Amino acid sequence: MTEDRAALPPGLALSWGVLPVQRRGPKPALSVEQIVDTGIEFGDRDGFEAISLQRIAAHLGVTTNAMYRYVRSKDELIVLVHEKAIGTPPELPADWRAAATAWVQAQVDRFAERPWMLDVPIRGAPVTPNMLRWVEVMLQALAGTGLSQHDNLGCLLLLNGFAHNYASMVRQLSASDNTPVQAEEVGSFLVPRLAEGNYPMLLSLYTNQEYEDGVDDDFEFGLTRILDGIQVLIDAKS
Repeated sequence: MTEDRAALPPGLALSWGVLPVQRRGPKPALSVEQIVDTGIEFGDRDGFEAISLQRIAAHLGVTTNAMYRYVRSKDELIVLVHEKAIGTPPELPADWRAAATAWVQAQVDRFAERPWMLDVPIRGAPVTPNMLRWVEVMLQALAGTGLSQHDNLGCLLLLNGFAHNYASMVRQLSASDNTPVQAEEVGSFLVPRLAEGNYPMLLSLYTNQEYEDGVDDDFEFGLTRILDGIQVLIDAKS
């Protein structure tokens, strides 16, 4: 059966190794893999906005129009670059809770290595091989919980959202050059105003050094609450 690549989402066919039919003429000077690797290189070095057909074409010594022989659009380029950059998930332990922790941590670590991936637009459910592998291994880990397929997918989306939100927060705090909220100057300014302005709960948090920019404890706390909630759902279904 002939597949209509034009009817498929950008990057879907190429991500699965289905290449366009080559026209007669000179052998292609480039490969999709070269283009994707260059895109990742630009993203790692200069961020998401640096991943463009124009910049990659200039780097590889071809015209921008020549790039369309390999990828249909910038959207397709971004899909392929992200698909390769995210890579494959780690092997997960058998216990669903330990598996979920490892799965989320692996995503957070990947985003820490390549923060630009957090800027890639989400255009729908995963359909490319590596992205689907991340989904597959987590669904397999949840398969023994007794939850329905619908609930398992909902749990996966919840865990995925936590990973993205936590990684985004870490990225923004790491990039900030603002004075930390626990700095002496900030304290000298805030404490009397919190006391006079009727902020007793925040004043207590601040003076006990609980109101901070740090995220060291936030990961474990937030993920544990999510896992506890999933356990409640499992217990209710059993």
